[in-house]
Amino acid sequence: MTDVDARVRGGPDARIAMWSGPRTVSTALMRAWENRPDTVVCDEPLYAFYLDRTGIGHPGRDAVIASQPTDWRVVLARLTSGPLPPGVTISYAKHMTHHLLPEVDRAALAPLRHAHLIRDPRELLASYARVRTEPDLDDLGLRQQAEIYERFGGPVVDSRDLLTDPEGILRTLCLALEVPFDGRMLSWPAGPRDSDGVWAPYWYGCVQASTGFAAYRPPAEPLPARLEPLAGRCMPYFGRLHDHRITSQSRREARGAAGLR
Repeated sequence: MTDVDARVRGGPDARIAMWSGPRTVSTALMRAWENRPDTVVCDEPLYAFYLDRTGIGHPGRDAVIASQPTDWRVVLARLTSGPLPPGVTISYAKHMTHHLLPEVDRAALAPLRHAHLIRDPRELLASYARVRTEPDLDDLGLRQQAEIYERFGGPVVDSRDLLTDPEGILRTLCLALEVPFDGRMLSWPAGPRDSDGVWAPYWYGCVQASTGFAAYRPPAEPLPARLEPLAGRCMPYFGRLHDHRITSQSRREARGAAGLR
Protein backbone atom coordinates (compact mmCIF):
# COMPACT_ATOMS: atom_id res chain seq x y z
CA MET A 1 0.00 0.00 0.00
CA THR A 2 1.35 3.42 -0.92
CA ASP A 3 1.46 6.46 1.34
CA VAL A 4 -1.49 8.08 -0.39
CA ASP A 5 -3.50 4.85 -0.27
CA ALA A 6 -2.80 4.47 3.44
CA ARG A 7 -4.28 7.90 4.06
CA VAL A 8 -7.57 7.01 2.34
CA ARG A 9 -10.34 5.93 4.65
CA GLY A 10 -13.93 5.25 3.71
CA GLY A 11 -15.47 5.03 7.17
CA PRO A 12 -16.73 1.80 8.76
CA ASP A 13 -17.92 0.48 5.39
CA ALA A 14 -18.12 1.64 1.79
CA ARG A 15 -21.23 0.77 -0.22
CA ILE A 16 -20.44 1.24 -3.89
CA ALA A 17 -22.92 1.33 -6.77
CA MET A 18 -21.15 0.89 -10.12
CA TRP A 19 -23.47 1.89 -12.97
CA SER A 20 -22.95 0.76 -16.54
CA GLY A 21 -24.66 -0.32 -19.72
CA PRO A 22 -24.19 -3.68 -21.45
CA ARG A 23 -20.91 -4.77 -23.08
CA THR A 24 -18.70 -2.51 -20.97
CA VAL A 25 -16.44 -5.09 -19.18
CA SER A 26 -18.63 -4.57 -16.12
CA THR A 27 -18.44 -8.23 -15.08
CA ALA A 28 -14.64 -8.24 -15.30
CA LEU A 29 -14.60 -5.15 -13.10
CA MET A 30 -16.87 -6.95 -10.64
CA ARG A 31 -14.35 -9.83 -10.62
CA ALA A 32 -11.60 -7.35 -9.73
CA TRP A 33 -13.50 -6.10 -6.70
CA GLU A 34 -14.58 -9.57 -5.61
CA ASN A 35 -10.94 -10.69 -5.54
CA ARG A 36 -10.37 -8.32 -2.61
CA PRO A 37 -10.76 -10.08 0.75
CA ASP A 38 -12.47 -6.99 2.21
CA THR A 39 -15.23 -6.85 -0.43
CA VAL A 40 -18.52 -8.58 -1.15
CA VAL A 41 -20.15 -8.11 -4.55
CA CYS A 42 -23.73 -8.15 -5.78
CA ASP A 43 -24.51 -8.91 -9.41
CA GLU A 44 -27.25 -6.76 -11.01
CA PRO A 45 -29.56 -6.69 -7.98
CA LEU A 46 -32.35 -4.82 -9.81
CA TYR A 47 -32.53 -7.28 -12.71
CA ALA A 48 -35.53 -9.28 -11.42
CA PHE A 49 -37.37 -6.05 -10.62
CA TYR A 50 -36.71 -4.82 -14.16
CA LEU A 51 -37.91 -8.02 -15.83
CA ASP A 52 -40.97 -8.29 -13.59
CA ARG A 53 -42.09 -4.71 -14.29
CA THR A 54 -41.34 -4.56 -18.02
CA GLY A 55 -42.35 -8.07 -19.11
CA ILE A 56 -39.30 -8.19 -21.38
CA GLY A 57 -38.31 -11.70 -22.44
CA HIS A 58 -34.63 -12.06 -21.64
CA PRO A 59 -32.87 -15.47 -21.60
CA GLY A 60 -33.59 -17.25 -18.32
CA ARG A 61 -36.27 -14.70 -17.41
CA ASP A 62 -38.22 -16.93 -14.99
CA ALA A 63 -35.06 -18.07 -13.20
CA VAL A 64 -33.88 -14.47 -12.80
CA ILE A 65 -37.20 -13.37 -11.33
CA ALA A 66 -37.16 -16.31 -8.92
CA SER A 67 -33.59 -15.57 -7.81
CA GLN A 68 -33.99 -11.99 -6.56
CA PRO A 69 -36.54 -9.70 -4.88
CA THR A 70 -38.78 -7.93 -7.39
CA ASP A 71 -39.42 -5.00 -5.03
CA TRP A 72 -36.83 -2.26 -5.57
CA ARG A 73 -37.36 -1.07 -1.97
CA VAL A 74 -36.18 -4.39 -0.59
CA VAL A 75 -33.17 -4.41 -2.93
CA LEU A 76 -32.01 -0.91 -2.05
CA ALA A 77 -32.58 -1.40 1.68
CA ARG A 78 -30.21 -4.39 1.57
CA LEU A 79 -27.62 -2.48 -0.42
CA THR A 80 -27.68 0.66 1.72
CA SER A 81 -28.05 -0.78 5.20
CA GLY A 82 -27.96 -4.58 5.13
CA PRO A 83 -25.33 -6.31 7.29
CA LEU A 84 -21.98 -7.18 5.73
CA PRO A 85 -20.13 -10.46 6.37
CA PRO A 86 -17.46 -10.47 9.10
CA GLY A 87 -14.23 -8.86 7.95
CA VAL A 88 -15.91 -7.19 4.96
CA THR A 89 -15.87 -3.39 4.77
CA ILE A 90 -16.81 -2.84 1.11
CA SER A 91 -20.06 -3.71 -0.63
CA TYR A 92 -19.83 -3.46 -4.43
CA ALA A 93 -22.96 -3.70 -6.58
CA LYS A 94 -22.73 -4.04 -10.35
CA HIS A 95 -25.80 -2.24 -11.73
CA MET A 96 -27.17 -2.05 -15.26
CA THR A 97 -28.47 1.49 -15.66
CA HIS A 98 -31.47 0.44 -17.75
CA HIS A 99 -32.74 -1.53 -14.74
CA LEU A 100 -33.36 1.77 -12.97
CA LEU A 101 -36.97 2.31 -14.02
CA PRO A 102 -38.75 5.61 -13.33
CA GLU A 103 -40.68 4.26 -10.34
CA VAL A 104 -37.47 3.81 -8.31
CA ASP A 105 -37.15 6.68 -5.83
CA ARG A 106 -33.77 8.20 -6.63
CA ALA A 107 -33.50 9.53 -3.08
CA ALA A 108 -33.12 5.91 -1.90
CA LEU A 109 -29.78 5.80 -3.74
CA ALA A 110 -28.29 8.69 -1.75
CA PRO A 111 -26.42 6.58 0.87
CA LEU A 112 -24.35 4.83 -1.84
CA ARG A 113 -20.99 5.85 -3.32
CA HIS A 114 -21.71 6.05 -7.02
CA ALA A 115 -19.33 5.30 -9.88
CA HIS A 116 -19.83 4.90 -13.61
CA LEU A 117 -18.40 2.63 -16.29
CA ILE A 118 -18.84 3.81 -19.88
CA ARG A 119 -17.91 2.72 -23.39
CA ASP A 120 -17.92 4.54 -26.71
CA PRO A 121 -21.47 3.97 -28.07
CA ARG A 122 -20.25 2.95 -31.51
CA GLU A 123 -18.03 0.25 -30.01
CA LEU A 124 -20.73 -0.78 -27.55
CA LEU A 125 -23.37 -1.12 -30.26
CA ALA A 126 -21.04 -3.01 -32.60
CA SER A 127 -20.61 -5.58 -29.82
CA TYR A 128 -24.21 -5.55 -28.55
CA ALA A 129 -25.63 -6.03 -32.05
CA ARG A 130 -24.27 -9.57 -31.99
CA VAL A 131 -26.64 -10.52 -29.16
CA ARG A 132 -29.55 -8.09 -29.65
CA THR A 133 -30.20 -7.12 -33.24
CA GLU A 134 -32.46 -4.09 -32.68
CA PRO A 135 -31.51 -2.36 -29.40
CA ASP A 136 -33.00 1.00 -28.50
CA LEU A 137 -31.79 3.90 -26.37
CA ASP A 138 -33.39 2.56 -23.19
CA ASP A 139 -31.64 -0.82 -23.62
CA LEU A 140 -28.25 0.91 -23.40
CA GLY A 141 -28.98 2.95 -20.28
CA LEU A 142 -26.89 5.99 -21.17
CA ARG A 143 -29.75 8.40 -20.60
CA GLN A 144 -30.35 6.93 -17.15
CA GLN A 145 -26.63 6.94 -16.41
CA ALA A 146 -26.33 10.64 -17.22
CA GLU A 147 -29.26 11.29 -14.90
CA ILE A 148 -27.60 9.39 -12.04
CA TYR A 149 -24.33 11.21 -12.61
CA GLU A 150 -25.98 14.61 -12.62
CA ARG A 151 -27.70 13.84 -9.32
CA PHE A 152 -24.98 11.98 -7.41
CA GLY A 153 -21.72 12.49 -9.29
CA GLY A 154 -18.96 9.95 -8.74
CA PRO A 155 -15.90 8.81 -10.69
CA VAL A 156 -16.38 7.87 -14.35
CA VAL A 157 -14.29 5.06 -15.87
CA ASP A 158 -13.99 4.64 -19.63
CA SER A 159 -13.66 0.93 -20.37
CA ARG A 160 -11.00 1.63 -23.00
CA ASP A 161 -8.87 3.43 -20.39
CA LEU A 162 -9.41 0.56 -17.94
CA LEU A 163 -8.23 -2.07 -20.43
CA THR A 164 -5.30 0.08 -21.53
CA ASP A 165 -4.02 0.76 -17.99
CA PRO A 166 -5.82 -1.44 -15.44
CA GLU A 167 -3.60 -0.64 -12.46
CA GLY A 168 -3.49 3.11 -13.07
CA ILE A 169 -7.25 3.41 -13.52
CA LEU A 170 -8.08 1.12 -10.59
CA ARG A 171 -5.76 3.08 -8.30
CA THR A 172 -7.47 6.31 -9.37
CA LEU A 173 -10.91 4.77 -8.94
CA CYS A 174 -10.13 3.54 -5.43
CA LEU A 175 -8.77 6.96 -4.51
CA ALA A 176 -11.96 8.62 -5.79
CA LEU A 177 -14.13 6.16 -3.85
CA GLU A 178 -12.06 6.64 -0.67
CA VAL A 179 -10.98 3.03 -0.32
CA PRO A 180 -7.40 1.69 -0.43
CA PHE A 181 -6.17 0.10 -3.62
CA ASP A 182 -5.52 -3.65 -3.47
CA GLY A 183 -3.19 -5.24 -6.04
CA ARG A 184 -5.35 -8.37 -6.01
CA MET A 185 -7.83 -6.45 -8.16
CA LEU A 186 -5.55 -6.95 -11.17
CA SER A 187 -6.01 -10.72 -11.55
CA TRP A 188 -8.34 -13.46 -10.38
CA PRO A 189 -8.84 -17.23 -10.76
CA ALA A 190 -10.76 -18.42 -13.81
CA GLY A 191 -14.16 -20.00 -13.40
CA PRO A 192 -17.69 -19.19 -12.24
CA ARG A 193 -18.54 -17.58 -8.90
CA ASP A 194 -21.37 -18.24 -6.48
CA SER A 195 -22.06 -14.51 -6.71
CA ASP A 196 -22.71 -14.65 -10.48
CA GLY A 197 -26.33 -14.12 -11.40
CA VAL A 198 -28.33 -17.10 -12.65
CA TRP A 199 -28.06 -15.48 -16.09
CA ALA A 200 -24.31 -16.18 -16.18
CA PRO A 201 -24.61 -19.21 -18.53
CA TYR A 202 -26.06 -16.90 -21.18
CA TRP A 203 -23.62 -14.00 -20.87
CA TYR A 204 -20.47 -14.77 -18.84
CA GLY A 205 -18.57 -17.33 -20.90
CA CYS A 206 -15.65 -15.03 -21.71
CA VAL A 207 -15.29 -13.53 -18.25
CA GLN A 208 -15.45 -16.97 -16.60
CA ALA A 209 -12.48 -18.01 -18.72
CA SER A 210 -10.54 -14.84 -17.85
CA THR A 211 -7.85 -14.34 -15.22
CA GLY A 212 -7.49 -10.57 -15.59
CA PHE A 213 -8.32 -7.63 -17.80
CA ALA A 214 -7.72 -8.34 -21.48
CA ALA A 215 -5.81 -5.80 -23.55
CA TYR A 216 -7.98 -3.24 -25.32
CA ARG A 217 -8.98 -4.21 -28.85
CA PRO A 218 -11.43 -2.31 -31.07
CA PRO A 219 -14.48 -4.26 -32.22
CA ALA A 220 -13.73 -6.79 -34.93
CA GLU A 221 -16.87 -5.84 -36.86
CA PRO A 222 -17.90 -2.35 -37.96
CA LEU A 223 -21.07 -0.80 -36.60
CA PRO A 224 -24.04 -1.87 -38.76
CA ALA A 225 -25.35 1.08 -40.75
CA ARG A 226 -28.85 0.67 -39.31
CA LEU A 227 -27.45 1.45 -35.84
CA GLU A 228 -25.64 4.66 -36.78
CA PRO A 229 -28.67 6.85 -35.89
CA LEU A 230 -28.89 5.21 -32.45
CA ALA A 231 -25.17 5.78 -31.89
CA GLY A 232 -25.74 9.44 -32.71
CA ARG A 233 -28.54 9.67 -30.12
CA CYS A 234 -26.23 8.15 -27.51
CA MET A 235 -23.33 10.52 -28.07
CA PRO A 236 -24.60 13.56 -26.09
CA TYR A 237 -25.08 11.40 -22.98
CA PHE A 238 -21.77 9.61 -23.47
CA GLY A 239 -19.95 12.87 -24.08
CA ARG A 240 -21.31 14.38 -20.88
CA LEU A 241 -19.92 11.46 -18.89
CA HIS A 242 -16.71 11.10 -20.89
CA ASP A 243 -15.77 14.71 -20.16
CA HIS A 244 -15.50 13.75 -16.48
CA ARG A 245 -13.71 10.42 -16.80
CA ILE A 246 -10.83 9.63 -14.47
CA THR A 247 -7.34 8.92 -15.79
CA SER A 248 -4.03 7.73 -14.40
CA GLN A 249 -2.94 11.37 -14.66
CA SER A 250 -5.71 12.41 -12.26
CA ARG A 251 -4.21 10.10 -9.64
CA ARG A 252 -0.78 11.62 -10.14
CA GLU A 253 -2.31 15.07 -9.74
CA ALA A 254 -4.00 13.97 -6.51
CA ARG A 255 -0.69 12.68 -5.16
CA GLY A 256 1.00 15.94 -6.11
CA ALA A 257 -1.68 17.97 -4.33
CA ALA A 258 -1.07 15.83 -1.23
CA GLY A 259 2.68 16.55 -1.41
CA LEU A 260 3.54 12.95 -2.33
CA ARG A 261 5.68 11.60 -5.15
